[in-house]
Amino acid sequence: MRLLFLCFLIVPIVEMLVLIEVGSLIGPLYTVLLVLLTAVIGVSLLKRQGLRALLSANHKMQSGQMPVAEIAEGMMLAVAGALLLTPGFVTDAVGFLLLSPGPRNALARKWIKAFASNAQGGFHYSQTQYSTGSDYRAAPRQPSSDKAQNIDIEGVDADIIEGEYREIPDDTDPGEK
Repeated sequence: MRLLFLCFLIVPIVEMLVLIEVGSLIGPLYTVLLVLLTAVIGVSLLKRQGLRALLSANHKMQSGQMPVAEIAEGMMLAVAGALLLTPGFVTDAVGFLLLSPGPRNALARKWIKAFASNAQGGFHYSQTQYSTGSDYRAAPRQPSSDKAQNIDIEGVDADIIEGEYREIPDDTDPGEK
C-alpha cells in the first residue's frame, strides 16, 4: 500500500520534471506534439497487440486449454494502454516496455507463478483450518487421493485429481405438488 502511495506521489513529480526539461530543450509546442505522437503510436500498437492476445486466447479456449498467459498479458496490455494515454515520457516508456512481447511475457509468467502459489497457499490454509483446526503452517499439503498427480502447466505447479461422477436424474415433476 505504501508503494502504491509513493508511486502516485513520485511519478507525477518525475513526469513534470522530465516534461519541463524536454520543453526547455525542444520547446513547449514540440513537447506537446511529441506527447501526443507517443500516445497515438502507443494506442495503435496496443490495438494490434490486444487483438493478437484476444485471438490467441480464443484459439486456446477452442482447443480446450485455459488461456492463463493470455489473460495475464491482456491485463498488462490494459495497464500499458493506461500508461500510454497518461501524458508524460516516463509513463510512455513503461507503457512501451509493456507493449514489447519479451518483457511482457516474462512479467506475465512471474505474475502467473505468484498468483498460483498464492492460490495454492489459500486453498491449503482453508483446507487445514476447517478440516483439522490447526495452523495452516502445521502440516504439509497432501493430495487427497491416490490418483492425484502433480503436473507442470506452463511453469506452474498444479495438482490433478482424477475422479468419476454420475448424474442423478431429477424425477420430481414441479407440477405434481
